[in-house]
Amino acid sequence: MSGRTSGSRPAAAAPESAPPRGGTAAARCRAWLLEGLSEQTARHPGPHGRPPAEAKGHRWYRVMCLTGVDYFSSLGYAPGIAVLAAGLVAPLATLVLIALTLFGALPVYRRVARRSPHGEGSIAMLERMLPWWTGKLLVLVLLGFAATDFIITITLSAADASAHIVENPYAPGWLHGENLWITLFLIGLLGAVFLKGFREAIGVAVPLVAVFLLVNLVVLAASARRILSEPFVVGDWWDAMLGEHSSSLAMVGVALIVFPKLALGMSGFETGVAVMPQIKGDPSDTYENPAGRIRDTRKLLTTAALIMSCFLLLSSLTTVTLIPEAEFAPGGPANGRALAYLAHQELGEVFGTVYDVSTICILWFAGASALAGLLNLVPRFLPRYGMAPEWTRAVRPLVLVFMAIAVGITVYFDANVDKQSGAYATGVLVLMLSAALAVTVFAHQAGHRPATIGFGAITAVFVYTTVANVIERPDGIKIATLFILAILITSFASRIHRAFELRAADVVFDGTAERFVREAAAKGPVRIIASDPTEHTKAEYRAKEYRKREETHIPGKRPVLFLEVVVRDSSDFTEDLAVHGSEKYGVRRLRVTGPTVPNTIAAVLMRIRDDTGEVPHAYFTWTEGHPVSHLLQFLVFGEGETAPVTREVLRRAEPDPARRPRIHVG
Repeated sequence: MSGRTSGSRPAAAAPESAPPRGGTAAARCRAWLLEGLSEQTARHPGPHGRPPAEAKGHRWYRVMCLTGVDYFSSLGYAPGIAVLAAGLVAPLATLVLIALTLFGALPVYRRVARRSPHGEGSIAMLERMLPWWTGKLLVLVLLGFAATDFIITITLSAADASAHIVENPYAPGWLHGENLWITLFLIGLLGAVFLKGFREAIGVAVPLVAVFLLVNLVVLAASARRILSEPFVVGDWWDAMLGEHSSSLAMVGVALIVFPKLALGMSGFETGVAVMPQIKGDPSDTYENPAGRIRDTRKLLTTAALIMSCFLLLSSLTTVTLIPEAEFAPGGPANGRALAYLAHQELGEVFGTVYDVSTICILWFAGASALAGLLNLVPRFLPRYGMAPEWTRAVRPLVLVFMAIAVGITVYFDANVDKQSGAYATGVLVLMLSAALAVTVFAHQAGHRPATIGFGAITAVFVYTTVANVIERPDGIKIATLFILAILITSFASRIHRAFELRAADVVFDGTAERFVREAAAKGPVRIIASDPTEHTKAEYRAKEYRKREETHIPGKRPVLFLEVVVRDSSDFTEDLAVHGSEKYGVRRLRVTGPTVPNTIAAVLMRIRDDTGEVPHAYFTWTEGHPVSHLLQFLVFGEGETAPVTREVLRRAEPDPARRPRIHVG
């Protein structure tokens, strides 16, 4: 008998496979939707998908463009939103934001890259810190905020792209006022591309980012030339700001208060960590110690933060000094497209159109990056928790779900960039706060006092920034709460629905356990007595065996094996099972650790059946108590009334009664 699973594996543990081609239209549609479910889960064709084992990866600066389509594309709308949010003090508030980016978010995510080198991100770090259901609940809440971040990235970017389309002077007149329908078209196009198959993302991202940064540099250079030739515009701005505030100190105070409204300019750090598996690293890198990948990811994060900080500061200065404040009002030509306004004004309509096309492309691709982030995030957690059906490991069904949500959000906000900025900033800030908290706790656990104090201070700043943003723009927390409630409700409904699956990823017997099963099978079907894992005395073992033989009529002197299940973490769903054999007081025991008692017993029985060719028999004792309390105990603690649940798990796993392991209760 092999030490690995042979024959038929536990059916419910393996990913659901797509049905064969052909057959009915419904079967073909299902096969298309679930294509690649078993092998494509972790390397879906999106920008953030993990490359297959044979892939060599890419240089860090190329991968930077992958996260840059999300991070850098915010230049399309961030400067205009900054002026609306902070008014004349927008440049000072931007300086505060840059300081938080370079001395807060950047050090945090450089540490996250070291602690999570395979793209799991700060959510996985927090999951590892908290045990049992506490960690799972925290992950679900953070997934709600992550969904807010990524979904709003899709809708906000598409809405801003539509603003660039309709405000272009060469756009047909019938497009004006049709922002909603243009945005919905762009979102639909994004979904269609992912349904078809989205590959070679880096090859697309590199030229997009390069051209976008170049045209922005040209616009900022032209704007700076005008400011130098007309220095009075800076003086007018400064005088106007002094007119609103009593002193320079008061202006700094206002900037410190309003800078959380500019948090849109901090997007991209979480996706920067998510793309780590795409980075080539060093030839000497191993899975356990990818030192080269970690080093290059830190280069990526630092370079991206420096580039974005420079562009944010320059764009904030030029937009607030060169564009009249009235142009930023809703419906105004600079609303959601401040730099595009300057491109047309300073460099003419032809170059302005080139700028618009570049911005539209990268904003649309930012939605692709966000969608790929969702497709990388959801299958990593929810199916593993049993809190989503197995089909959520496939790309196409998830694309349809996320696109439906994006359409609803777009209609709700009427494709308005300003209305969505609060929800976007909330998602970004909460993820950054969670990363800062995780890094602080890890530093404290490692005994690094200076790092703990430093990261604790950064965490406090993010707490203030997040709370201030929520108070100022509560739409963000409302949208995030809806996502969180939807995830919690559907997740626990799925967990209950899937509670009676077999749930063992693999079952492995050690040498002693193999020998016990082989010798017992030589004398007929293997007979298993389910026993609690408490260490018993010789008399207790003998008494239990005697009662079972008497109550359930175990024939003759047939040998029995005691099966004892230790529940380590009942919040886990699927787990590899290692069965260890031992002998004590002449009693042969099979001991195994699993997330639940009944499902683990069922998986071991199915494995014994497959390897011996005989249907095994298992013997149980009825448990006293109310059946509802036993059910709740099973769902939460993995225990409860074991016999009927084991039988139900086996019934669902093996439809043929003749091949189903027998359950006896006395």
